[in-house]
Amino acid sequence: MGESLLTAADLVGASGGELGLRASVTEPAGVAPAVIAEAEIVPGWARFPGDGVAVLPTAGLHRFAGDGGWRWRVQPVPAGIAAGSEVVARLGADAGSAFVLAHGVREDGSRPLEVAIERVVRDGDAVVITTELPPGYVGAPVLIVQADATGEVSPYCLGLVRPGVGEHPVATFDRIRAVLPATPGDV
Repeated sequence: MGESLLTAADLVGASGGELGLRASVTEPAGVAPAVIAEAEIVPGWARFPGDGVAVLPTAGLHRFAGDGGWRWRVQPVPAGIAAGSEVVARLGADAGSAFVLAHGVREDGSRPLEVAIERVVRDGDAVVITTELPPGYVGAPVLIVQADATGEVSPYCLGLVRPGVGEHPVATFDRIRAVLPATPGDV
């Protein structure tokens, strides 16, 4: 499986949409367009609404960038910190801390990187951030710090924020991993 972008399924519209690029993730400066039509990226988004996630293999985007004389970079989530089912299972009904890294939306339209420290709980199979988050946080990664069975403390990327009212479900990496093999691969 190749590298992929992940976001909340609700953020990815029907075919014919656009992908906005931040200048801070492209080089050289000023060469990449601000927006790319989804149709220009092959393979495109695979949507898994039941799991709350949309997956975009980056192979097509890297090809598109190379053809345009620019490149882009992502910050991958290493397999070692992507939360597995054992990490999710250790979450309980008692709220624990979670860190959400998002590009919030300011009144002037700017999208600065923000960190929100919130509470996360597991209720049966559902993992939930227990408060309403500001605009721009849906699709953002959720990180936790947790001790494993041996007492070793490690950071984990739990998953990503899904839309919600009053609270936000989290699309967890144990479920995200389950859909990745079905996603078009790196060609």
